[in-house]
Amino acid sequence: MDATFVELSRWQFAAVAMYHFIFVPLTLGLIWILVIMESVYVMTGKQIYKDMTKFWGKLFAINFALGVTTGLTMEFQFGTNWSYYSHYVGDVFGAPLAIEGLMAFFLESTFIGLMILGWDKLTKVQHLAVTFLTALGSNLSALWILVANGWMQNPVGSEFSAETMRMEMTDFWAVVFNPVAQVKFIHTVAAGYTCASVFVIGISSWYLLKGRDVAFAKRSFAVAAGFGLAASLSVIVLGDESGYELGDVQKVKLAAIEAEWETQPAPAGFTLFGIPDDAEMKTHMDIKIPWVMGLIATRSLDTPVIGLKDLIAHNETRVRSGMIAYENLSKLRNNERTDEIVAAFEVHKADLGYGLLLKRYVENPADATEAQIAQAARDSIPYVPYLFWSFRIMVVIGFFFLALFGAAFWVLARGRLEQNRWLLRVLFYSIPLPWIAMELGWIVAEYGRQPWAIGEVLPTFLATSALTTADLIFSISGYLIFYSILLAIEMFLMVKFARLGPSALHTGRYHHERNGNGRSGSAPAAQPAE
Repeated sequence: MDATFVELSRWQFAAVAMYHFIFVPLTLGLIWILVIMESVYVMTGKQIYKDMTKFWGKLFAINFALGVTTGLTMEFQFGTNWSYYSHYVGDVFGAPLAIEGLMAFFLESTFIGLMILGWDKLTKVQHLAVTFLTALGSNLSALWILVANGWMQNPVGSEFSAETMRMEMTDFWAVVFNPVAQVKFIHTVAAGYTCASVFVIGISSWYLLKGRDVAFAKRSFAVAAGFGLAASLSVIVLGDESGYELGDVQKVKLAAIEAEWETQPAPAGFTLFGIPDDAEMKTHMDIKIPWVMGLIATRSLDTPVIGLKDLIAHNETRVRSGMIAYENLSKLRNNERTDEIVAAFEVHKADLGYGLLLKRYVENPADATEAQIAQAARDSIPYVPYLFWSFRIMVVIGFFFLALFGAAFWVLARGRLEQNRWLLRVLFYSIPLPWIAMELGWIVAEYGRQPWAIGEVLPTFLATSALTTADLIFSISGYLIFYSILLAIEMFLMVKFARLGPSALHTGRYHHERNGNGRSGSAPAAQPAE
């Protein structure tokens, strides 16, 4: 298999996924903020909360439209660029994606139209119900996608069939309630809620710094501060739970994140800082916090976190077992079916994926040399520095947001919001940070399971389609150009309507408030009723 071709296939999917994920988290979080704002409007009848819902809803609609556009092409890539993947695991992987399309996506797409256009057609309670159903649909959509992704990380509820030469589902509910999928879902949506909170509080801070739309900005700020504080705390707590799941089912990823080359005596320390050296398999200048990693990964003080060197040695054993599985599978495919062959295959079937790692070096894994076996075992761990630094930057940003929302909530509660202009500036300039953290989170999640397309089942280099390098260069270029245009459109529209502000809902012109007193740049502007 041409390594350049495989890398280009991976780069294309990564680029499309990461572009798409620019839009997804804001959709997941902003819709619930709209539910909160509209609920207050329904309960109080105050016009300002309706204006808040409509203004932030307009920005939500822009983001939603572009998110759908970038997301539709992702599923097509499984057929165009990853056709063997689709053949090998389609019976399992296709089910949650189909449910997502039929149930969640159509629910979301149907009700968003009513949400945007139904203000004059529906009663207040009916419109709130529509907004809630849009929120439910968007989050259900994320659930089923992350069920599919969680199965890629931890392929439960399925097994390989020697009859069909494919993975087949054995337990649908095991796939749905896969602990990795459930933790990923809650962690991802909580990150989306944090992202939306930063978006709303950052723009509201800009209004307050400019002294315009003050009443609107303060109320939006208050909603985002409370929602964001809860969401950022959830991200950290659920990140800890995600670490525990890694320690249970993805030991290689956990050890790579920690640059834990050697198995440490329990309880293992958390590496706060270090310089991982992948070639020498050691970490220079490491600074550890005692006990922390052991508590996160094992919830105990007496269970060690296995190091990468021991995991490589263990995986070498699995590669050898996979060679036996592949050899007996070849006999079964050639109709050499005896009880002994069937029994031997069943014993070693779980390690077939490790045997397939050898196909990077030799056509028949059963013919692999000792050097090739050792190299395949070494290939079973990802490149450590990428994961080590991506994870730490993500975590630092997460704790920064917890402190930032805590400070915002504190000054708001004390009635000193406008006096703390430094905080307003920090909040405004922090708007890009949640996207940086979440993209790094996806690098940790997806790069961390390499070399597997499906964890311990199908190597990534075997999952591609029969395309040419020229095909991939052409398609990557097309995607990057098209998606960059869409991103530019998103940024232009978001900035345009944010600059116009909520007063445009009533006057179509800029509306300024100085110390709470309405003032327009050219003519008096109507003050929205509170």
